Amino acid sequence: MGKTTRREFLKQVALTGAAVAGLPEALVAADEVVTGAGQKSRVVIATDKAVLRGSGDVEVDVLQRMLDRGMAKLTGSRTAQEAWKKLFKPSDVVGIKVNCLFGKGVSTRPEVAQAIVRGLISAGVKPDNIIIWDRSTSDLVKVGYKPNSGSGVKCYGDDGDWGPVLEHGAFKGRITKVISEKITALINVPILKTHGLTGISNALKNHYGSFDNPGSHHNNHCNPAMADFNSLPIVKKKTRLVVVDALRPQYDGGPGFKGDAQWDLWCLMLSTDPVAVDYQGLQIIQEQRAKVGLPAIKPEVTAWLQAAQERGVGTCDPSKIEVLRV
Repeated sequence: MGKTTRREFLKQVALTGAAVAGLPEALVAADEVVTGAGQKSRVVIATDKAVLRGSGDVEVDVLQRMLDRGMAKLTGSRTAQEAWKKLFKPSDVVGIKVNCLFGKGVSTRPEVAQAIVRGLISAGVKPDNIIIWDRSTSDLVKVGYKPNSGSGVKCYGDDGDWGPVLEHGAFKGRITKVISEKITALINVPILKTHGLTGISNALKNHYGSFDNPGSHHNNHCNPAMADFNSLPIVKKKTRLVVVDALRPQYDGGPGFKGDAQWDLWCLMLSTDPVAVDYQGLQIIQEQRAKVGLPAIKPEVTAWLQAAQERGVGTCDPSKIEVLRV
């Protein structure tokens, strides 16, 4: 094996977390945003029944106002622009990870991603430095996203272009180059639904589209593999925000589409803590399942929440979560 160059060494430090001192300043700052010392993890639920038309189409202006209110409340800001500026700098390259695998109705709506783009631009982030992505460009297209790898806001899939193999606990795989090489900040934008193996699919599960071999990481309800991937320093430290599409969640039959198991909730959920937002999403799903007479999702199925908490990804302790509604 040849001699490792300084550049290669620093790249591996950033990927594996071998030494915090070698990480770029932006990654350390992101970590401070996610894990504010001594503070409760805040989850904001923004709701407006006017956001969905009778056809199920999204009222874009209403959605934008919901996101604006949620961001201001999340960050304790007077305006949405001020909120975005607290989390993102004009120099950032921001990745927006959506979830499109199972098609329309059970994937992150393009309108949600576009509302986030407008917020980032208001904070001075250049359109050229914004990437909407998922595992496959074809998945993005079937949900209604328009691919673009040229100027302006980018939108594309990994499409098999993976980085080096990384090992971290129970995780071993090739991570997307979007995270490892292209972005300084990450916004996780899942859709809230059930999952046959993990109970729910939300923020942490959304990253099963961020590496090459998700099928190898489904044992034992994805525990602790899902927690280990999300605790990768390069994932954890770049994560600045989670925005959950909970306009019309699915309480059964996921992760594939099951229209008769969906209901209008008219919500966006926002947090800087992906574990807290997953915990809160689980409570929403459990409550709806109880209303329709379905059994609760068993604790052993969602043990990955505790594993993620133990690894410092966030908290699933309700006494350490503050839920605010706007």
